[in-house]
Amino acid sequence: MDIKLKIGQRIKELREKAEMSQKDLAYTADLDRSYIASIENGQRNVSIVNIEKIANALNVTLKEFFNNNEFEKHTKSDR
Repeated sequence: MDIKLKIGQRIKELREKAEMSQKDLAYTADLDRSYIASIENGQRNVSIVNIEKIANALNVTLKEFFNNNEFEKHTKSDR
């Protein structure tokens, strides 16, 4: 699976767990709602700076954010 999709799915998973809408997350992270939607859909190559903003808005550390089995699997770019 493409890393952009993995990141997007993880954000959506954590956002839903936090019972936040995309609009709530965007406001808290100081990002645009359409940007959040495009990240969740795997359409954006999101920067680590914005991943940190999103993780903070979701009240998780970067370690918790990336502590997911999907990130342990190899991606196309790993080969």
